[in-house]
Parts: sequence; structure tokens; C-alpha cells
Amino acid sequence: MTYHVLIPDRVDPAAVELLREAGGIEVTAPGRMSREETLAAIGTADGLIIRSTTQADAELIGMAPRLKAIVRAGAGVDNVDLPAATARGVVVMNTPEGNTVSTAEHTFALMLALARHIPAAHQALAEGRWERKAFEGVELKGKTLGIVGLGRVGRAVAERALAFGMTVIAYMPYSAADPEIEAVGLDVLLARSDFISLHPRLTDETRGMIDAAAIAKMKPGVRIVNAARGAIVDEHALADALRNGHIAGAAVDVYPQEPPSPDYPLVGLPNVVHTPHLAASTADAQIAVAVLAAEQMAGALLRGEYRNVTNPEALPASSG
Repeated sequence: MTYHVLIPDRVDPAAVELLREAGGIEVTAPGRMSREETLAAIGTADGLIIRSTTQADAELIGMAPRLKAIVRAGAGVDNVDLPAATARGVVVMNTPEGNTVSTAEHTFALMLALARHIPAAHQALAEGRWERKAFEGVELKGKTLGIVGLGRVGRAVAERALAFGMTVIAYMPYSAADPEIEAVGLDVLLARSDFISLHPRLTDETRGMIDAAAIAKMKPGVRIVNAARGAIVDEHALADALRNGHIAGAAVDVYPQEPPSPDYPLVGLPNVVHTPHLAASTADAQIAVAVLAAEQMAGALLRGEYRNVTNPEALPASSG
């Protein structure tokens, strides 16, 4: 039997080559496909590999009678309708280990840029201004970093923070304890942290968790980094706190809508560092997540092997 794998997003060619060399797999991977093109092609697909652009929603899944597996080449699966996939017996997997280092390094780069005003200082000098006093920063050593969510990325950020001499505390919903890091409740973390780095999964519980009430509990002068999911933060409440000085600065790599709308309240604020969802955008990470996605898809279709399953209820009975 030959299986058909559809890849409507751009992935590293190594993934396509791996699938084709696996034997028994036909691949459709023309590069970035439009929604209409994806819907037209999904009907014959046994497997679907996607990045963050393609929405594997109920409509798409409903038009794929042969679909057995979806692999997200990356960590988050919020662009996959998990209940719809589960109802159709489609196993959804991700590749969280592939971009852990890249995401952690970018998070730390944002933290340093925020602490030392690097983007604003660069821009001032590029415009011919020498303003050393205006961009006086703070050291990370001796500061308390509060990590919300101690999964793979959160732990990698913690390792780097400890190397910088920071005190690390963590609120760990859906995460296992770590003996080297002090576990605290969310209110304690908000009150004690000089820097807060957000890394929880996006769930109904974590959506909008950093709202006006949470911000009011934070230490004045705190700095916040979000390289996880934009919807974790109430952007209007954060913008208000940045304007009134309760929050000294924020670094943002993710947005509820990408790209953000022109009236997005955090864009244009002088104490906000922005990047356009670059945390996993390294050549190393792109190769890793693509190859892992291809390996997992081949294992699922050819051998009934499943890794990093996000909806275990959909697993075939023989794999449970």
C-alpha cells in the first residue's frame, strides 16, 4: 500500500527526501499552499504535516476521509482542532524537542535586549544621537526570574538564567517539578519576580492569564517576555501598565493575530521590544522540526508507531 502525505506549508527539503526514501509514501509538497489548494488536495491524504500557517480545522479534517495522522512541525498545536481530529480518529503529534534551544535562546536574547535597551540604543546611534545616559540598563545577575510553565523551553531558559546568576522561581501548570528551581504559586511569582518569562501551553485556563488583575499583583518595575503564545496576555491591560510605568518593559515575539493589526496596542510603545515570531526561526531548528515531523509521520503510517501524541484518545487500539 502507498500512503499519501500532504505538506501544505514550507518545510526543509530534508523532510520530503526522508519520506520519499522511506518507501511506500507519496509526498505532495509544492511549498506554501493556499487554503483553497489545501482543501482541494486533502481528500486523498493519509498524513498531513504542517507548520503554524495551515489551519487544520474541522472543515479541513472533515474533507479528509483517509486522514490518519497530523504532525505539527513545531511545538504548539493550537492551529489544529483537536476535538475534530479525535472525533475522526486522526492522531495529532508535534515535535517539541526540535526547536527548544532556538526558542530558549531567543527568549534570553529578548530578555537581554529589554534589560539593556539594545534596540532603542541602536536606533538612536543609527540616527546620529549619542545617548548613553538615556539607555542605562539593569544587570540580570541577582535578579529574580519567574518562569510560568516549566516545560522543555521553560527549563532551557532556566538553565541559561542560572548561568547568568539569576534566582529562578517557577509556576508550573502542566509541568513536572524541578529540584533546582523553587516552585511557587502564581501570585507569589508575580509579586517576587523582576523578570517574568511566559511558557505555558495555550489552554482555556492560560488564555488571557496575564490580565489587569495579574498585573496589579506584580512588583513595580517588572519586565515581561512572551515568546510562547500571544493569547496568554491581555494586550490592552499590558499596554496600560507599560504606559503608566508599573511594568518597566516588555519583549514580545508572539501575537493573538499574526501579523498584528495596525492598531495593536503594544506596537509603537517605546518600552516594548518586538520581533515577528522569530523564536524558532533558526536554520538549525527548521531542519530539526521538519526531519522529526517526517520521521514521526513515517513511523505512524508505515509501522503504527506514534510519538509526542497530543490526543491519545485517537490512538488505534493496538497502539494504546
